[in-house]
Amino acid sequence: MDISVIIPIYNKAEYVELCLESVLEQDVESFEVIAVDDGSTDGSGAICDDMARRYHNLRVLHVNNGGVTAARRIGLENSKGKYVTFVDADDIMKPQGLSDLLDAIEITGADEVVATYDTHYGKHVKTGIVGTVDPDWMIRELLSSAAYFCVLWAVVFRREWLEGCLDTPREVRSGEDILMQILYLLKRPKVVFIPDSVYIYTEGLPNDRFMTIEEQQTYDKVLRNAIGERWEEFADYYTLRRIKMYENFIDRRMFGVLSPYYDDLRHALTKNIPLADRIAVMLPPMLAYIPIHLRKLLYRK
Repeated sequence: MDISVIIPIYNKAEYVELCLESVLEQDVESFEVIAVDDGSTDGSGAICDDMARRYHNLRVLHVNNGGVTAARRIGLENSKGKYVTFVDADDIMKPQGLSDLLDAIEITGADEVVATYDTHYGKHVKTGIVGTVDPDWMIRELLSSAAYFCVLWAVVFRREWLEGCLDTPREVRSGEDILMQILYLLKRPKVVFIPDSVYIYTEGLPNDRFMTIEEQQTYDKVLRNAIGERWEEFADYYTLRRIKMYENFIDRRMFGVLSPYYDDLRHALTKNIPLADRIAVMLPPMLAYIPIHLRKLLYRK
């Protein structure tokens, strides 16, 4: 089996048939599609079962709801492909997408290939990067919330390198894709960027997965442990990521998070942290809200 496509599904009945069809009709000879029905209650699972009767290379796994990372892990554990790519159930893979990814990873000998994508409005989103990239640079971009490349979908991975990258606790419901990618990159794989657009991302869907303080603490702990002996290299970027999360809380007017959860950030600030972010942490939370909120409004525009 050349490649496995893993699709976690939770209550996506409106989108799942089109998503699965776009993957199942790829022009690749040896591939499998694993749809993991994560305890859906809207009939998504039944749609998948019906399609599995029509497509021999589609397997449907019905599991109790355990969250998207667990669903991806279960899919991985049941996969047989040499390579693995992930698709979200409300998105679409372009007709040539799978072959582009497979050709690229085999020709380059990479452990990970990152492609580009289009939105469902027809906008092409490109990275402007082609060729081999430094995985440490990618980690820094992800920790800084500055990454503009695909993180999980429109990416193909060498299967064995994914070991241990999908063990994130269930309570981490947001940013789990970034955490998985960072865990993968910390293994120092060979990563190649290609300009090909392989994926269509559905913009604008509602997302209620807001970080809680407890979730953020768990996330920070997992990330800190993963960085391990490379702490000195990434300490400032780890701090910057925590500041960005703090700013998100303040933007939601959760002013009580500074103490006891984020008070230690003031002691972790260095000159390598952007001035605007240092100011955001040093100001009292209610005063910090104004520049933080204005900056986020400008960014959204």
